[in-house]
Amino acid sequence: MRKIITVVGARPQFIKAAAISRVIHEIGSVNNFEEILVHTGQHFDANMSEVFFKEMRIPHPAYHLGIGGTSHGKMTGQMLEKLEELYLQLKPEAVLVYGDTNSTLAGALAASKLDIPVAHVEAGLRSYWKRMPEEQNRVLTDHLSTWLFCPTHTSVENLKKEGIEEGVYQVGDVMYDVNLFYREVIAEEENQGKKRPEGVKLSDSPFALMTVHRAENTDEVHRLRGILEGVGAIPMPVVWPVHPRTSKILQASGITLPYNILSISPVGYLDMLALENRAQLILTDSGGVQKEAYFAGKPCITLRDQSEWVETVEDGWNILAGTNPEKIIQAYHQSMATHHRPRNPHYGDGHSAQKIVEILLTQIPHP
Repeated sequence: MRKIITVVGARPQFIKAAAISRVIHEIGSVNNFEEILVHTGQHFDANMSEVFFKEMRIPHPAYHLGIGGTSHGKMTGQMLEKLEELYLQLKPEAVLVYGDTNSTLAGALAASKLDIPVAHVEAGLRSYWKRMPEEQNRVLTDHLSTWLFCPTHTSVENLKKEGIEEGVYQVGDVMYDVNLFYREVIAEEENQGKKRPEGVKLSDSPFALMTVHRAENTDEVHRLRGILEGVGAIPMPVVWPVHPRTSKILQASGITLPYNILSISPVGYLDMLALENRAQLILTDSGGVQKEAYFAGKPCITLRDQSEWVETVEDGWNILAGTNPEKIIQAYHQSMATHHRPRNPHYGDGHSAQKIVEILLTQIPHP
C-alpha cells in the first residue's frame, strides 16, 4: 500500500484537505493508495470539535502533534523534530502540504531532508512582500517540492520567474472545489428550514461583511484605527466576526466601534459562507475570503496593500485599500458603482482535487 502523509496545521488547511481526502477515499483504495492526516496543532481552535468534523464531513487526523502558541522559529523547529520522527516511523512514499503556514514549511523541509517527495497545493502564490511570514514559507516550500499544484496561470508564471518549471501543474484552485461542495450543503440545509448563522439576528436590508485578523492590522493599533475609521464611514451596517484576541486588543486600546459595525462571535466555515452569500460587500485582509467573495460574485475591499489573488483585482472585483480611511471610503463608492462585472474561470472548473489525486496516483512510486 502506498502511503501519503498530509500535514495540516490550521482550520483552513483542514477544509482544503477535505476536498482531496474525499477523492482519495473514493478512488485510492482501488489504486493501492492511502492517506494519513497529521495535525501539527499550529492553530488551536476550540471550534474544531466533533461537531466541526461531522458538519464539515472531514476525516479526523490520525496524529495530533500539539505544537503551537510559540514563536515562529521555535514552532517550526519543534514541528521538524516531531514530523521527522513520524516520517521515519510511517515511511510514506510522499508528503502533501497546503498553502503557506509554518506547518507547510516544516512538513516540506522534514520530508526533503529524508529524501521524501513533496506535493505542494497552492504553489506559486506570491505577494512579493518578504516581511510577511507566509511569503517566506510559500517560497521555500515551492523550492523544496517535487509536485507543484498551481491554482492559476499567474502562479505558474511566478514559479517560472524563479526557474521552477519541472513538476508544475496548473490544476485550478481546490478552494473552488470546496466552495462549490459546501454551498450545496448550505442549500440542502436551507431547504430543510435551517438558517445560518444561528443566533445572529440580521435584518433583510443590505449589509457588508468584514474580517480582520492579520497581525500587521491588529497588533499595529494605528492600522486597526485606520480600518475602523474608514469602515465606520460606510453608509451601511457592517457585520464583523471578531476573534477573541482582537477583542482584547480593542479593549486594551480603548477603541470604541463605530455605530454601524455589529461585532459578533467568530463563526465557522459554513456560517461564513452563508454570511458571504447574503452580504452586499466584503471587506477583508484574508486571502481566502478575497477568493470566496469572487466565487460568490460579491465586490471585495482588501484591507492590505497587496494581494496574492491578482486575478480578482485585475477583473475589478477586488480593490486594494490598505488601512487608509480615505482609500477605504473611496473603494466603497467604487465597488458600489462597479457591482456587475464578468467573472472569469481563473480558478478552474471545480475538479482540482480530482486532477491532483490522478497526477499523484500516476507518479508516486510503489514501495
